[in-house]
Amino acid sequence: MKQKQWGIWLFTAALAALGVNAAEASVFPLPEHGNMVGTLHAVTTHRDDTLLDIGRFYDLGYNQVTKANPGVNPWLPGQASKVVIPAQYILPPKPWTGIVVDIPARRIYFFPSNDHVVYTYPVGVFLPGWKENLTTTQIIAKFKMPAWNVPKNIHAWFKQKFHMNIPWYWPPGPENPMGELAMETGLSGIFIHGTYHPWGVGMRASQGCFQMYPENVAQLFPMVPVGTPVRIIDMPNLVGVHDGEVYLQSYKPMDTYHKGVPILQRAAMQIKTFMNEHHIEQAIDWSKVRRVVSEHNTVALPIGVNSPSYQTLAAALPAKPYAYAPYGPSANGAAVPAPLQLAKPGDQEHLHVQVLFPDRKAD
Repeated sequence: MKQKQWGIWLFTAALAALGVNAAEASVFPLPEHGNMVGTLHAVTTHRDDTLLDIGRFYDLGYNQVTKANPGVNPWLPGQASKVVIPAQYILPPKPWTGIVVDIPARRIYFFPSNDHVVYTYPVGVFLPGWKENLTTTQIIAKFKMPAWNVPKNIHAWFKQKFHMNIPWYWPPGPENPMGELAMETGLSGIFIHGTYHPWGVGMRASQGCFQMYPENVAQLFPMVPVGTPVRIIDMPNLVGVHDGEVYLQSYKPMDTYHKGVPILQRAAMQIKTFMNEHHIEQAIDWSKVRRVVSEHNTVALPIGVNSPSYQTLAAALPAKPYAYAPYGPSANGAAVPAPLQLAKPGDQEHLHVQVLFPDRKAD
């Protein structure tokens, strides 16, 4: 695309970003052309915001909101800091049916059979030392207020790592690690469920299950019937096309799945294959591809010659004030939090939040 055309694109994107609202964060109409949904936009913070609060409000995981905003302190971004909201997604490869979980993206996609839309949410995935099979299964059962019978290997892991004898049985309730809603897959012991540590969403925080924000699983749970197919994939690099331009969205690869072909080579092969399959002729800036893959900042970025850099795109985004008070300590548990109150400028000195953070690795 010529530089003049990119200038028009940047202006159009800026206008579109002004109209984004939170209600559009989770569900998008499937594209008539291409394979991308959503919009990149930005907000400015007030003094007591955290990136985790902002990310949760826009259905982003910890990995997305921090990687898209390098140099911004997740806990103290500061007054009037600009925060990019990477709510634009290259959809996983077809078929667009049922549930798809992309492990390195730490996102779940749901394609309902009776509607031409996609729902997408962040998830917490397995901790280092654990692994999830890349396979296809289905939802075999659903539970409200589930109990948790702790598997022997998880019980032994807590004892070895933390010197903790955790209970063998966790009754339903706010302290249950599975949250208040759970969907069982056909994989032994693997559920898609809520969590009593919502700030771990977007991290490596589980022993194999997929953990969701309580409000997200509450939206997803009633829409998913038993028998829904579930496909678990490993796609650290997603190639997309929008308005004739090729995009690349890169997430941190999981070493568990990458012991052969180097990740940059794998990305280059994906780009060439995608362009051949979709009969796209475009000059690719391979130095930009290298940078996108190495930074894996979770943002869908154009990779054609003369396409703007992430810095240029981010600088061009208009930023509206993030106008909501922090979630607060009551949102640290398994229950769906109350709707956020607007943050009044005169009350800013009173907006302080204590977040109880799980002792788990972010990467």
